[in-house]
Amino acid sequence: MRTLYPAIEPFDAGHLRVDDRHVLYYEQCGNPDGKPVVMLHGGPGAGCSPKMRCFHDPAKYRIVLFDQRGSGRSRPHADLVDNTTWHLVADIETLRAHLGIHAWQVFGGSWGSTLALAYAQTHPRRVTELVLRGIFMLRRWELEWFYQEGASRLFPDAWEHYIHAIPQVERADLISAFHRRLTSNDAQTRLAAARAWSVWEGATSFLRVDENFVSGHEDAEFALAFARIENHYFVNGGFFEVEDQLLRDAPRIADIPGVIVHGRYDVVCPVANAWDLHKAWPKARLQISPTSGHSAFELENIDALVRATDAFA
Repeated sequence: MRTLYPAIEPFDAGHLRVDDRHVLYYEQCGNPDGKPVVMLHGGPGAGCSPKMRCFHDPAKYRIVLFDQRGSGRSRPHADLVDNTTWHLVADIETLRAHLGIHAWQVFGGSWGSTLALAYAQTHPRRVTELVLRGIFMLRRWELEWFYQEGASRLFPDAWEHYIHAIPQVERADLISAFHRRLTSNDAQTRLAAARAWSVWEGATSFLRVDENFVSGHEDAEFALAFARIENHYFVNGGFFEVEDQLLRDAPRIADIPGVIVHGRYDVVCPVANAWDLHKAWPKARLQISPTSGHSAFELENIDALVRATDAFA
């Protein structure tokens, strides 16, 4: 079974102003003359982690990571103004041009897969391959499954912590109830809601709960960006024209080589998402990890993703 490549440090890092408000953090790792790949983190709002540098052979790849608007080391932190899917798609192009890259592999999981699909369908000539994991397409049933009723039946203990932040009278629409609190003028109200929202995802991301991963989702700075930005996108339907836009526009990426990796027991983003995408994009190879959950760092998911990037190197 393949494992992550050893930890590495960036050979370049900086900040890129993309408009009058937002400044994005980015970094480059691996081989400056290698095959370029851009890594798209999840959430939206999660920011990049050092382990994301390790899915590609650093001798063969020029690995580009960046924190999306409002996330991680980008500024302003947890900001919702001018923060939509299409702003992020434009930011990827701005970064590509800034780095002098003609076309690149796009790697993303969970929300990163959403953004990767939106970018590739908008700029297919700039994408050499797609490596996707934990497919998420922001259809209404996907949001209802995780944030209203569905995943709650599998993780009732974690669910109790999530809904405790919301009075019974408001629980018929939990995404909207959290939205009111995450956009409150009161800092304590925002933080309490952000932690409840963030910990729910942290608790359900692995087949076996990883307590260290869960505790990381309680960090105030992480939780505020993660919860506020995620919820902002979800109440706006991902800023898509129709809820199945990414499936509707799949013919635009019909000729792009790709690999879809999805955990059979992914509770955050059910495997039906990967199945639906594969049917709409048959050129992509679908690999279901038989005993894995959502996280990219489940051992089977690591194995499948590293094998995919090695094959495209």
